[in-house]
Amino acid sequence: MTDAGVNFIPLLIVAATLASFIVSGVRARSREASDYGFGGRYIGRLGGGAAIASNWMSAASFLGMGGLLYLQGYYALAYVIGWTGGYVLLLVLMASQIRRFGKYTAPDFVGDRYASPGARLVSAAISITISVIYCTAQFKGIGMLFAWLFGTSYPNGVILGAVVAVSYVIISGILGVARNQQLQYAVLIVSFILPLMLLAHRLGYFWALPQFGYGVAIDDLAREFGIDFTAPFASGSLFEWLALCFTLMVGTAGLPHVLSRFYVVPNNRDARWSLVWGLFFIALIYWSAPAYAVFARLLEARGGMVPPPYAAEKMADIIVIKTAVMGGLPSWMIGILAAGATSAAFFTVAGLLLTGAASLSHDIYYRLINPRASETSKMAIAKGAVVALAAVVLIIALHPPGLIAEITAVAFALAGNTIFPAFLLGIWWGRANRHGVITGMLTGVLITFATPLFGKFVPVVAELFPLTSSAFIGAPIVIGIMIAVSLLTPPPPEEVRRFLAEQVHGHMEAE
Repeated sequence: MTDAGVNFIPLLIVAATLASFIVSGVRARSREASDYGFGGRYIGRLGGGAAIASNWMSAASFLGMGGLLYLQGYYALAYVIGWTGGYVLLLVLMASQIRRFGKYTAPDFVGDRYASPGARLVSAAISITISVIYCTAQFKGIGMLFAWLFGTSYPNGVILGAVVAVSYVIISGILGVARNQQLQYAVLIVSFILPLMLLAHRLGYFWALPQFGYGVAIDDLAREFGIDFTAPFASGSLFEWLALCFTLMVGTAGLPHVLSRFYVVPNNRDARWSLVWGLFFIALIYWSAPAYAVFARLLEARGGMVPPPYAAEKMADIIVIKTAVMGGLPSWMIGILAAGATSAAFFTVAGLLLTGAASLSHDIYYRLINPRASETSKMAIAKGAVVALAAVVLIIALHPPGLIAEITAVAFALAGNTIFPAFLLGIWWGRANRHGVITGMLTGVLITFATPLFGKFVPVVAELFPLTSSAFIGAPIVIGIMIAVSLLTPPPPEEVRRFLAEQVHGHMEAE
């Protein structure tokens, strides 16, 4: 690395932004393991929505989605539809009921609803695996950003970024406090949309609402350069598109660190309205990502710098930053954009590592191994788990298996094939039992990884269960297996069925 390669102004802005959040996190720090990742005061529906959006925004949203849209055009809108549609599914099917159960984590819900330590263990292992896969995508984004900021190689960037990210989590403790997340979302939305507005203005398009103004740029691409950005299935078939949309929807509704957000609201009505506001705040980012992709293609074409496919794929995950550079934005504005992207990845890494740590320290160590564990020992286990999980993620991220959004989609597929069916039947069907849920979740794991395991030997497996889209067929199969096995085995304990009937569905809270 040489000093000439360092982007000083963006680096200073990124460092200042992260430092401000570390200070904020330290001030709000909690010393109880019960708050290490999931605590936080209730701060209203609007604030809760901002917290949900901040909890959701990641490198996949900030960088990966723009990269896929840049590569695939219309086809990549499956990510926009799937990830936003998942929140609608969650709103309709589970938000209020999750609040009424009032459990601490996804494994907590599964273990108590199905009265099974075994089901809790399987769910905890799946939650940890989801965290590792999801974190790998974030580490790739962090690595690319740090490599660009410091003018160094990707491996050096990902190692440096990993060290900073883990230090960020350990030093600050609970960075998931809801009020802090409101501030995080404000930073994210400003840093993503402000450069886009300036970019649209410089290119001569409607800048006040660039989410609408970029439509003219799509027409210009087609008219001037013959690039059709709206061809529906140029990058895949209708089946693949539908499978990806469905998988991302059910995966969103089953993602552990998303579900945990509903445990801190005071009533069902606020749970629903927080989710509605969260969906709106998330959509502001998602409506903006396609504009970056279109402007990138337009700037390349007008500059005579259209890269070959392999080169385009290599830089797709950082195309949002490159678009700002190609558009001639000032360094301080590019720094603001980079700060938002880095913050999004860091916030998500913090949430995911804490989710995985909670599964190890609370759901496995405390609930299954040492029920008498003190808060101090649980905190020590949680912090050790953060470091251990980060080390595993770092090793994988040094040689990432795909684009940021594609890696993230695998985590969603796993959640959609396992956690989502367990929650859906656990809430809505009192006859579902531990035998059914354990068999179903294990089947879901097998289905998720069927393509890398069996795809080469049985080609039809790869066609029916794509790695990023396996829940389209997989989730219904898992639900069917859970129902069949539950009917063939003894029913769950009567007290569980009574709680479900009386407390979850039998009354409505005052609204």
